[in-house]
Amino acid sequence: MKLAVVGGGSTYTPELIDGFARLRDQLPLAELVLIDPDTERLELVGALARRIFAKQGHPGRISWTGDLDAGIDGAHAVLLQLRIGGQAARHQDETWPLECGCVGQETTGAGGLAKALRTVPVVLDIAERVRRRNPAAWIVDFTNPVGIVTRALLHHGHRAVGLCNVAIGFQRTFAALLDVDPGQVELEHIGLNHLTWERSVRVAGQDVLPELLAAHGDALADRLRMPRTLLDHLGAIPSYYLRYYYQHDAVVRELRDQPSRAAEVAAIERQLLTLYGDPALDEKPELLSRRGGAYYSEAAVALTSSLLGDTRDTQIVNARNNGTLPFLPDDAVIEVPATVDATGATPLPVRPLEPHYAGLIAHVTAYEQLALDAALLGSNGRKTGGRAEGRRAVFSALLAHPLIGQLDHAERLTDELIAHNREHLTWA
Repeated sequence: MKLAVVGGGSTYTPELIDGFARLRDQLPLAELVLIDPDTERLELVGALARRIFAKQGHPGRISWTGDLDAGIDGAHAVLLQLRIGGQAARHQDETWPLECGCVGQETTGAGGLAKALRTVPVVLDIAERVRRRNPAAWIVDFTNPVGIVTRALLHHGHRAVGLCNVAIGFQRTFAALLDVDPGQVELEHIGLNHLTWERSVRVAGQDVLPELLAAHGDALADRLRMPRTLLDHLGAIPSYYLRYYYQHDAVVRELRDQPSRAAEVAAIERQLLTLYGDPALDEKPELLSRRGGAYYSEAAVALTSSLLGDTRDTQIVNARNNGTLPFLPDDAVIEVPATVDATGATPLPVRPLEPHYAGLIAHVTAYEQLALDAALLGSNGRKTGGRAEGRRAVFSALLAHPLIGQLDHAERLTDELIAHNREHLTWA
């Protein structure tokens, strides 16, 4: 079995490599190719990846290349974990929206839209090249914003499933609090990527969420940085990304008074690359835990194994709605438990959603459709009317976003987004 990782020069890749090594019985790799245009980083990460495999006794061969077509050739699955513009672009996404009093974040709001506009055309180009060389290959997308990127891939007929680590993070947290094996914990995880709630937590078929909230509500609220009263009111546990919606103005005040997350990550990455250059290092360093993306490797192994092994097990992924949530279009991408097999991911039935959840999900889904419309302008040969059409599409998406929505904000943010991302927008 051959896998390729696009964005393989990421400082996070050793976490993925460690997962492949530890879980080799679940996903028996013969060959793993890391692909990245940054040859210097790729060399450091690739050499460490080989040492990790060697230390853990994995027989698979690891190679790396800057040539995308050569790297994906013959791959059974291709994992996408790229960041167009790097941490510098992320820093911009997290800062200029604050000037308008709006959240600066890389996956939601104006910053999230900017990332989608930079990312979707590149991902679609990669996916088309994968399809030409390996029509049966699966694409596993971990590239943010996962919901919009996965929707773009599925819209263009690619064999793709989106993956996020929020659900597996909650599963591991709950398992630790309940003192049970993580495999015993089943989540009723519902919503869109980075817009989800845990409506039940089942162990041995019993919903233990009420007991979990009663015994550990304060600890969970602290972890999410949200009031305990909110969790009690919902009777559910929201993703920490919901804080941008439930406490928007407070978050803006915080973000204005601290360095951007991009600046923090960039500093961590510099330290990590120094560590990776040590030929004696043969395991992922503890510092990597501060980089983010916990448990991604285990979720990626499980998903890839299911797609290639036709296991028909249940995993929480980003997949096409297809009537699962009847108030959304069929082609919307939702994040829910799904049956995963060789044909892809099929969402399991969902009990009716209360208006609180359904309303926000529908609102953000409408924004995501407009965001995708804007991201597709000028990509895959689609012609546009130029800058006027592009600006109109960006403005429409921003005006529709529940974190923006005001005319003056949308107008100013549109101009800021274009100014900061001109080199990535063919129509600008």
